[in-house]
Amino acid sequence: MTDAPQSDPSGYTPPNLWTWNKPSGGRFASINRPIAGSTHEKELPVGRHPLQLYSLATPNGVKVTVMLEELLALGQKGAEYDAWLININDGEQFGSGFVAVNPNSKIPALMDRSGPEPIRVFESGSILLYLAEKFGAFLPGDVKTRAECLSWLFWQMGSAPYLGGGFGHFYAYAPTKIEYAIDRFAMEAKRQLDVLDRRLAESEYLAGGDYSIADIAVWPWYGALAKGLLYGAGEFLSVQEYKNVQRWTDAIAKRPAVQRGRMVNRTWGDPASQLHERHDAGDFETRTQEKIGAPAS
Repeated sequence: MTDAPQSDPSGYTPPNLWTWNKPSGGRFASINRPIAGSTHEKELPVGRHPLQLYSLATPNGVKVTVMLEELLALGQKGAEYDAWLININDGEQFGSGFVAVNPNSKIPALMDRSGPEPIRVFESGSILLYLAEKFGAFLPGDVKTRAECLSWLFWQMGSAPYLGGGFGHFYAYAPTKIEYAIDRFAMEAKRQLDVLDRRLAESEYLAGGDYSIADIAVWPWYGALAKGLLYGAGEFLSVQEYKNVQRWTDAIAKRPAVQRGRMVNRTWGDPASQLHERHDAGDFETRTQEKIGAPAS
């Protein structure tokens, strides 16, 4: 038995049947809709590498570019990729070509053209697991540690919507501040940070002593949160209290592949930290030379 809908202090009472009759409001109102599928015809570009990534440097997008840069740092030449920018604020994720790769219209989406037939992979956790298995890297081989790694990978996939769509939306993006919603999801965000902090008190990385796809998945979300870079909520959530998360965040941030991966498909912040598209390792060198004013020859 379910309780009947209750009115809130503003006087709103949910109707018996919800209908979509007005914009939802907030930062993403222009791209929110209750139906799937494409809104316009637009083919996706294809570069010269086997792996074609269509993305934006949100936390979910950063997971995949970090993974690819880490694979290249290991010498996995087959991990060379083209990273094409998908501007979600302009609704590019609803183009027919993108929807064909990801029917859920969310970044990131990957096409692997290395075999006889292209393979599409969508959902960031699925892409990490696919690449880890394809290249035999960042996924533990023994059964126990592999299980721990995958448990933390799927923890992130299940937990981050409460951080982003829950706390982040109501704290930073909703058109009105709703105390109940912010308190509810702030409590959950802090609980998640505590889960991580307790694990990292007993383990250098999430799956154990070695860096893995679990860390690559969790770091763009919770590392950014721990440094106050996500939703401007560092002080509000007292993120400095989570000392083990801070230690882990700093260690991962020092990895050169992570620094490169964070730049790819980034269109905001310091211009020196942005690489809108990535088609070759030399793109980073060119970006660095532009930063220091040196010739790019």
